[in-house]
Amino acid sequence: MKRLFLLVMMLLMPLPAIPATVTVAEIHGAISPASAAYFLRALDDARRADSMLLVLKLNTPGGLDTAMREMIQGILASPVPVATWVAPSGARAASAGTYLLYASHIAAMAPGTNLGAATPVAIGIGGEAGKPGADKPEEGKGGGAKERKSMHDAAAYIRSLAQLRGRNAEWAERAVREAESLSAEEAHRQKVIDFVAADLPDLLRQAEGSKVKLATGETTLALDGASVVTIQHTWKERLLAAIADPNIALILMMLGIYGLLFEFYSPGFGVAGIVGAICLLLALYALAMLPINAIGALLLLLGIALMAMEAFMPSFGAFGIGGVVAFIAGALMLIDGDVPGLEISLAFIVPLAAASALLLFAIGTFALRARHRPSVAGVEAMVGATAVALEDITDEGWVQASGERWRARSAVPLKRGAKARITAVAGLTLEVEPQDKGGAS
Repeated sequence: MKRLFLLVMMLLMPLPAIPATVTVAEIHGAISPASAAYFLRALDDARRADSMLLVLKLNTPGGLDTAMREMIQGILASPVPVATWVAPSGARAASAGTYLLYASHIAAMAPGTNLGAATPVAIGIGGEAGKPGADKPEEGKGGGAKERKSMHDAAAYIRSLAQLRGRNAEWAERAVREAESLSAEEAHRQKVIDFVAADLPDLLRQAEGSKVKLATGETTLALDGASVVTIQHTWKERLLAAIADPNIALILMMLGIYGLLFEFYSPGFGVAGIVGAICLLLALYALAMLPINAIGALLLLLGIALMAMEAFMPSFGAFGIGGVVAFIAGALMLIDGDVPGLEISLAFIVPLAAASALLLFAIGTFALRARHRPSVAGVEAMVGATAVALEDITDEGWVQASGERWRARSAVPLKRGAKARITAVAGLTLEVEPQDKGGAS
């Protein structure tokens, strides 16, 4: 009876609460397709782990509109609440980062951070305005139809996100139209963010008990004692993030072209061609993710072609100088639009152009020398070579030549180990004479 009583009491006792799980994802740098792929994977991992909250630790100068919208669509449809936290101190959520902050269920910033400058970038040949920090065009003046359309679309988009989350829609529109920025404290005062959090525990403490609206309904955050799981970047995501940098993509493209040129003009074991093909394919994949200006790409290819022509058809510098100028102009124009975090540095382009010209000249010189070098094949190449007697030879015997044993004839006796010069090849027999005219040694 006593045992039965204890069993009933154990069944009636409340089960210990299972601590909640908080998933953390970190994005540092420009928002790119690689960033979007990583974030969506983190969202899926948080959903499968039944996390109470996904914290996006963000530090970005902006990025591509397509990647940003893909991430926002994931946030809006997520069954797991998303808290975007601009951190650490000194970080920023500029341009695309501001949209992500507005779209999140909880918006927070670390002290010493800032957000804003969300003016859309004009992408396309001839696009001039709409760049971060640009002045607001007056009604009826300045800015073409394409720019105005992009500006109105961006303003309406961020206003809709602000209204959805109950945040300051007026300032959001000014961030788009006038490229305004705010510090963390100012953003909190103007109700752009929910709170300022110095670290992750502070963020979770302030978010405790918050009610958030999800696509599946309203939920209350219970984060007390939550365990934290950080989603690491996979090797594939790290590779994509690295090559999505236009500077890295440009280096890969040049290495690919160098390798293929070297292999084409001086065929060998194929190593240069294989490495060149791999680098070129990686560069093309990276450039396919970026907004490329067709004129810039053509100028870049023209510059490479002119530098190669200077190497193989010297023109006293005309082709070379023109190639360097075309290469620099094309590299500067390669990325279509002033996309934050995705620009090519002039300090990087000039040394690369100079190195390209020197390397192409070196490849051309090497190839020309290889082509002009007289080629002798077969046994004829052995005439004039050295042979070593493998035995004492008085008239005919065995010698070592070109790594092989040959039958040899000599008019002068040769001692074993003596060196002789091959004077002729008669079938499978070598005609030799002592290298030392004084006789055999």
